[in-house]
Amino acid sequence: MKAKVRAPAVAGMFYPADPVELRRMLAGFFDRIACTSVEPPKAVIVPHAGYIYSGPVAATAYAQLRPAGIRRVVLLGPSHRVAFSGLAVPKSLAWETPLGEVLIDSQALEKIVRLPQVRFSEAAHELEHSLEVQLPFLQTVLEDFQLIPLVVGDSTEAEVAEVLDALWGGPETLIVISSDLSHYERYDVAKEKDQATAQAIVDLDTRGLEPDNACGLLPIAGLVRLVQQKGLRSELLDLRNSGDTAGPRDAVVGYGAFAFYK
Repeated sequence: MKAKVRAPAVAGMFYPADPVELRRMLAGFFDRIACTSVEPPKAVIVPHAGYIYSGPVAATAYAQLRPAGIRRVVLLGPSHRVAFSGLAVPKSLAWETPLGEVLIDSQALEKIVRLPQVRFSEAAHELEHSLEVQLPFLQTVLEDFQLIPLVVGDSTEAEVAEVLDALWGGPETLIVISSDLSHYERYDVAKEKDQATAQAIVDLDTRGLEPDNACGLLPIAGLVRLVQQKGLRSELLDLRNSGDTAGPRDAVVGYGAFAFYK
Protein backbone atom coordinates (compact mmCIF):
# COMPACT_ATOMS: atom_id res chain seq x y z
CA MET A 1 0.00 0.00 0.00
CA LYS A 2 2.80 2.41 0.91
CA ALA A 3 4.18 2.28 -2.65
CA LYS A 4 0.81 3.59 -3.85
CA VAL A 5 0.90 6.61 -1.55
CA ARG A 6 2.18 9.85 -3.07
CA ALA A 7 4.80 11.29 -0.75
CA PRO A 8 4.92 15.06 -0.26
CA ALA A 9 7.26 16.72 -2.75
CA VAL A 10 7.49 20.26 -1.39
CA ALA A 11 7.10 19.87 2.39
CA GLY A 12 9.95 21.78 3.97
CA MET A 13 10.10 24.13 0.98
CA PHE A 14 6.64 25.58 0.29
CA TYR A 15 5.30 24.80 3.77
CA PRO A 16 6.70 23.34 7.02
CA ALA A 17 7.52 19.63 7.06
CA ASP A 18 7.10 19.47 10.82
CA PRO A 19 3.40 18.85 11.63
CA VAL A 20 3.44 20.95 14.79
CA GLU A 21 4.99 23.91 13.00
CA LEU A 22 2.61 23.44 10.08
CA ARG A 23 -0.48 23.39 12.30
CA ARG A 24 0.79 26.49 14.11
CA MET A 25 1.31 28.37 10.84
CA LEU A 26 -2.14 27.43 9.51
CA ALA A 27 -3.79 28.36 12.80
CA GLY A 28 -2.08 31.74 12.60
CA PHE A 29 -3.58 32.34 9.15
CA PHE A 30 -7.09 31.38 10.23
CA ASP A 31 -6.95 33.33 13.51
CA ARG A 32 -6.80 36.54 11.45
CA ILE A 33 -9.83 35.73 9.28
CA ALA A 34 -13.56 35.66 9.95
CA CYS A 35 -16.03 33.59 7.98
CA THR A 36 -18.10 36.17 6.09
CA SER A 37 -20.28 33.95 3.89
CA VAL A 38 -23.87 33.16 4.76
CA GLU A 39 -23.74 29.96 2.73
CA PRO A 40 -20.79 27.69 1.94
CA PRO A 41 -19.19 28.09 -1.49
CA LYS A 42 -19.49 25.39 -4.13
CA ALA A 43 -16.04 26.26 -5.50
CA VAL A 44 -13.02 28.38 -4.63
CA ILE A 45 -9.94 29.69 -6.41
CA VAL A 46 -6.82 29.86 -4.23
CA PRO A 47 -3.11 30.61 -4.80
CA HIS A 48 -0.33 28.03 -4.51
CA ALA A 49 2.96 29.75 -3.67
CA GLY A 50 5.01 29.25 -0.53
CA TYR A 51 2.85 29.71 2.54
CA ILE A 52 4.68 32.79 3.79
CA TYR A 53 3.75 34.51 0.54
CA SER A 54 0.30 33.22 -0.45
CA GLY A 55 -0.92 31.42 2.67
CA PRO A 56 -2.78 34.40 4.15
CA VAL A 57 -4.67 34.88 0.88
CA ALA A 58 -5.54 31.20 0.45
CA ALA A 59 -6.82 31.07 4.02
CA THR A 60 -9.46 33.72 3.26
CA ALA A 61 -11.16 31.25 0.91
CA TYR A 62 -10.73 28.16 3.08
CA ALA A 63 -12.19 30.02 6.06
CA GLN A 64 -15.52 30.21 4.22
CA LEU A 65 -15.95 26.42 4.04
CA ARG A 66 -18.34 24.42 6.20
CA PRO A 67 -16.79 21.04 7.01
CA ALA A 68 -20.04 19.18 7.63
CA GLY A 69 -21.28 17.53 4.46
CA ILE A 70 -18.21 17.90 2.24
CA ARG A 71 -17.02 14.38 1.49
CA ARG A 72 -14.91 14.88 -1.61
CA VAL A 73 -12.74 17.62 -3.09
CA VAL A 74 -12.13 18.06 -6.82
CA LEU A 75 -8.74 19.79 -7.01
CA LEU A 76 -7.32 21.24 -10.24
CA GLY A 77 -4.07 23.07 -10.86
CA PRO A 78 -1.65 23.78 -13.72
CA SER A 79 1.36 21.66 -14.57
CA HIS A 80 4.66 23.36 -13.77
CA ARG A 81 7.09 20.50 -14.50
CA VAL A 82 5.69 18.04 -17.03
CA ALA A 83 4.38 18.89 -20.50
CA PHE A 84 1.40 16.84 -21.69
CA SER A 85 -1.96 17.17 -23.41
CA GLY A 86 -5.25 17.13 -21.54
CA LEU A 87 -5.76 16.55 -17.83
CA ALA A 88 -3.82 14.03 -15.74
CA VAL A 89 -5.05 11.97 -12.80
CA PRO A 90 -2.72 9.94 -10.55
CA LYS A 91 -2.39 6.19 -10.14
CA SER A 92 -1.69 6.54 -6.42
CA LEU A 93 -4.39 5.54 -3.94
CA ALA A 94 -3.63 8.16 -1.30
CA TRP A 95 -1.63 11.36 -0.85
CA GLU A 96 0.44 12.07 2.21
CA THR A 97 1.26 15.35 3.93
CA PRO A 98 2.80 16.03 7.34
CA LEU A 99 -0.80 16.06 8.65
CA GLY A 100 -1.57 12.53 7.45
CA GLU A 101 -2.98 10.73 4.42
CA VAL A 102 -5.91 11.66 2.17
CA LEU A 103 -7.55 8.88 0.18
CA ILE A 104 -8.06 9.28 -3.57
CA ASP A 105 -11.59 8.79 -4.91
CA SER A 106 -10.55 6.02 -7.30
CA GLN A 107 -14.09 5.36 -8.50
CA ALA A 108 -14.42 8.95 -9.68
CA LEU A 109 -11.07 8.74 -11.49
CA GLU A 110 -12.14 5.57 -13.29
CA LYS A 111 -15.24 7.43 -14.42
CA ILE A 112 -13.55 10.51 -15.85
CA VAL A 113 -10.67 8.71 -17.60
CA ARG A 114 -13.33 7.59 -20.07
CA LEU A 115 -13.28 11.18 -21.32
CA PRO A 116 -10.75 11.57 -24.15
CA GLN A 117 -8.95 14.51 -22.53
CA VAL A 118 -8.26 12.69 -19.22
CA ARG A 119 -5.37 10.27 -18.71
CA PHE A 120 -3.54 8.51 -15.91
CA SER A 121 -0.08 9.96 -15.28
CA GLU A 122 1.77 9.61 -12.01
CA ALA A 123 4.68 11.60 -13.47
CA ALA A 124 2.49 14.69 -13.87
CA HIS A 125 1.67 14.58 -10.14
CA GLU A 126 4.90 13.34 -8.60
CA LEU A 127 6.67 16.71 -8.18
CA GLU A 128 3.79 19.12 -8.86
CA HIS A 129 3.26 21.65 -6.06
CA SER A 130 0.08 23.40 -7.23
CA LEU A 131 -2.16 20.67 -5.82
CA GLU A 132 -0.04 19.49 -2.90
CA VAL A 133 0.08 22.84 -1.12
CA GLN A 134 -3.74 22.90 -0.87
CA LEU A 135 -3.96 19.67 1.10
CA PRO A 136 -2.85 20.92 4.56
CA PHE A 137 -5.46 23.69 4.30
CA LEU A 138 -8.14 21.16 3.39
CA GLN A 139 -7.04 18.76 6.12
CA THR A 140 -7.32 21.60 8.63
CA VAL A 141 -10.79 22.87 7.75
CA LEU A 142 -12.57 19.72 6.56
CA GLU A 143 -13.41 16.49 8.29
CA ASP A 144 -13.16 13.14 6.45
CA PHE A 145 -12.94 13.63 2.69
CA GLN A 146 -11.60 11.98 -0.44
CA LEU A 147 -9.58 13.73 -3.12
CA ILE A 148 -9.95 13.92 -6.91
CA PRO A 149 -6.70 15.59 -8.08
CA LEU A 150 -6.19 16.72 -11.68
CA VAL A 151 -3.17 18.45 -13.16
CA VAL A 152 -4.11 20.47 -16.24
CA GLY A 153 -1.75 20.42 -19.20
CA ASP A 154 -2.31 21.58 -22.77
CA SER A 155 -6.10 21.69 -22.86
CA THR A 156 -9.06 23.97 -23.53
CA GLU A 157 -11.52 25.65 -21.20
CA ALA A 158 -14.30 23.55 -22.73
CA GLU A 159 -12.43 20.32 -21.92
CA VAL A 160 -11.82 21.47 -18.35
CA ALA A 161 -15.47 22.48 -17.97
CA GLU A 162 -16.59 19.06 -19.24
CA VAL A 163 -14.50 17.29 -16.59
CA LEU A 164 -15.75 19.59 -13.84
CA ASP A 165 -19.33 19.06 -14.93
CA ALA A 166 -18.87 15.29 -14.76
CA LEU A 167 -17.62 15.65 -11.17
CA TRP A 168 -19.94 18.47 -10.06
CA GLY A 169 -22.09 16.43 -7.70
CA GLY A 170 -24.09 18.06 -4.92
CA PRO A 171 -23.18 19.73 -1.60
CA GLU A 172 -20.90 16.80 -0.80
CA THR A 173 -18.48 17.98 -3.52
CA LEU A 174 -16.19 21.00 -3.27
CA ILE A 175 -14.22 22.26 -6.28
CA VAL A 176 -10.85 23.91 -5.67
CA ILE A 177 -8.89 25.65 -8.43
CA SER A 178 -5.24 26.35 -7.63
CA SER A 179 -3.66 29.30 -9.43
CA ASP A 180 -1.41 32.27 -8.85
CA LEU A 181 -2.01 35.45 -10.85
CA SER A 182 0.59 37.76 -12.46
CA HIS A 183 4.23 36.69 -12.26
CA TYR A 184 7.33 38.81 -11.54
CA GLU A 185 5.94 42.20 -12.48
CA ARG A 186 6.65 45.48 -10.71
CA TYR A 187 4.27 46.04 -7.82
CA ASP A 188 2.17 48.70 -9.57
CA VAL A 189 1.98 46.74 -12.83
CA ALA A 190 1.00 43.57 -10.97
CA LYS A 191 -1.78 45.34 -9.10
CA GLU A 192 -3.26 46.62 -12.35
CA LYS A 193 -3.08 43.24 -14.08
CA ASP A 194 -4.43 41.33 -11.09
CA GLN A 195 -7.33 43.73 -10.69
CA ALA A 196 -8.29 43.17 -14.33
CA THR A 197 -8.11 39.38 -13.86
CA ALA A 198 -10.12 39.56 -10.66
CA GLN A 199 -12.80 41.65 -12.34
CA ALA A 200 -13.07 39.13 -15.17
CA ILE A 201 -13.53 36.30 -12.65
CA VAL A 202 -16.14 38.24 -10.68
CA ASP A 203 -17.94 39.11 -13.92
CA LEU A 204 -17.69 35.47 -15.07
CA ASP A 205 -16.13 36.72 -18.29
CA THR A 206 -13.59 34.30 -19.74
CA ARG A 207 -12.77 36.81 -22.49
CA GLY A 208 -11.14 39.00 -19.87
CA LEU A 209 -8.73 36.27 -18.75
CA GLU A 210 -5.31 36.85 -20.32
CA PRO A 211 -2.93 33.87 -20.68
CA ASP A 212 0.03 35.68 -19.11
CA ASN A 213 -1.91 36.89 -16.07
CA ALA A 214 -2.56 33.54 -14.34
CA CYS A 215 -0.56 30.32 -14.41
CA GLY A 216 -3.77 28.35 -13.86
CA LEU A 217 -5.67 30.15 -16.61
CA LEU A 218 -7.22 26.99 -18.09
CA PRO A 219 -8.57 25.62 -14.78
CA ILE A 220 -9.91 29.08 -13.94
CA ALA A 221 -11.50 29.56 -17.36
CA GLY A 222 -13.05 26.10 -17.30
CA LEU A 223 -14.60 26.77 -13.91
CA VAL A 224 -15.82 30.25 -14.88
CA ARG A 225 -17.40 28.85 -18.04
CA LEU A 226 -19.23 26.15 -16.09
CA VAL A 227 -20.45 28.26 -13.17
CA GLN A 228 -21.81 30.81 -15.63
CA GLN A 229 -23.84 28.03 -17.24
CA LYS A 230 -25.06 26.84 -13.85
CA GLY A 231 -26.02 30.30 -12.65
CA LEU A 232 -23.56 30.67 -9.79
CA ARG A 233 -22.17 34.01 -8.65
CA SER A 234 -18.54 34.86 -7.95
CA GLU A 235 -17.12 36.85 -5.05
CA LEU A 236 -13.63 38.27 -4.62
CA LEU A 237 -12.41 37.52 -1.09
CA ASP A 238 -8.83 38.77 -1.20
CA LEU A 239 -6.41 40.21 -3.75
CA ARG A 240 -2.79 40.79 -2.80
CA ASN A 241 0.69 39.97 -4.02
CA SER A 242 4.02 38.92 -2.57
CA GLY A 243 4.93 42.57 -2.10
CA ASP A 244 2.03 42.87 0.33
CA THR A 245 2.75 39.69 2.27
CA ALA A 246 6.42 38.78 2.57
CA GLY A 247 8.57 39.92 -0.33
CA PRO A 248 10.12 42.91 -2.12
CA ARG A 249 8.12 44.94 -4.61
CA ASP A 250 10.39 44.99 -7.65
CA ALA A 251 9.18 41.61 -9.00
CA VAL A 252 6.04 40.29 -7.34
CA VAL A 253 3.61 37.39 -7.82
CA GLY A 254 -0.11 38.02 -7.58
CA TYR A 255 -2.53 36.05 -5.41
CA GLY A 256 -6.32 36.03 -5.45
CA ALA A 257 -8.96 34.19 -3.44
CA PHE A 258 -12.45 33.77 -4.90
CA ALA A 259 -15.60 31.90 -3.92
CA PHE A 260 -18.52 30.78 -6.07
CA TYR A 261 -22.01 30.50 -4.62
CA LYS A 262 -25.33 29.12 -5.83
